[in-house]
Amino acid sequence: MDDIQPGVTLIISCYNEAGVIRAKLDNALAMDYPADRLTILVVSDGSDDGTDDIVQGYQNKRITLIRQEGRLGKTMGLNLAMEQVKSDIVVFSDANAMYAPDAIRKLVRHFADESVGYVVGAALYTDGSEGASARNENLYWRYELAIKSMESRLHSVVGGDGAIYAIRSGLWEPLQQRDINDFVNPLQIIARGYRGVFDSEARCFEETAGDFDRELARKERIVNRSIRGLMRVKEVLLPWRTGVFSFEVLSHKLLRWLIPLFLLIGYGCSVLLAMAGRPLFVLIALGGGLLLLLALVGSFSSRKNELPAWLALPYYFVAVNWYAVRGIVKALQGQTQVTWSSARPGEGQR
Repeated sequence: MDDIQPGVTLIISCYNEAGVIRAKLDNALAMDYPADRLTILVVSDGSDDGTDDIVQGYQNKRITLIRQEGRLGKTMGLNLAMEQVKSDIVVFSDANAMYAPDAIRKLVRHFADESVGYVVGAALYTDGSEGASARNENLYWRYELAIKSMESRLHSVVGGDGAIYAIRSGLWEPLQQRDINDFVNPLQIIARGYRGVFDSEARCFEETAGDFDRELARKERIVNRSIRGLMRVKEVLLPWRTGVFSFEVLSHKLLRWLIPLFLLIGYGCSVLLAMAGRPLFVLIALGGGLLLLLALVGSFSSRKNELPAWLALPYYFVAVNWYAVRGIVKALQGQTQVTWSSARPGEGQR
């Protein structure tokens, strides 16, 4: 791949991130990328914890603060920030995502290919072994990264990652307030005939939520907003429009969201066949019952983050699917959450 150096704008979204914003700005300024080719915009969604004061202290160092009043959410903040972008490439990031020094260079090299519209990096967890919640989330995320890599080789990675993804700025389309930006924006780019690439070498590092309840609530919100987002750009589901990408979206997103329904139907049928005396289905029904029992035991624990693996994994699996159902139901009821509390304890909202 060509080592190109286009003009880049790094947009950092934040709300009440006083605890991490200084480290993030120092990290951004230390990027291995030409200083005269990198602009840094920080969009604050009405922060009131001193975040903006910290950012203003950096404004003579190639950093500009954009303050959005009224708690309108991350997506509207990005719309506001994009009005000031003059560079060819935009990189989107979160305040807690610390980039490897060469992350931006790794992202932008793919834009030497004119067919590439967006590039997604790899967000890695620094606390993946600390507590049951972090271990399970890290395991799930490693599975996700493997899927992203295969999707990229097949056609395009499905969706971006709010912590680290880049687009051609000319492909940005203003989003609606309820859109989940790192899902809808890439789908819009695919619909315009471009590809999306995943680069496992473009890395950033962040912490997990560190708590089952926070992580599960985050999953619910993501499913809730993503379903609406997919319906906003539903043409990507048409094979004659997007080719194999339509299968990727269907399998990675839509069918995954429906897994709880498939599991319920499958388990119900297994129970009925077990009652009819089919030995194989007796074992399946017992196995499913044991999974549910272990998940139930885990749910009653007051110290879920210290659960042993044989309890934490069943609990995480069942709970994630249950919260996905909640997200789907809320979406069908027309409920979409625009802002929410950060999954990271003691920090802001998105």
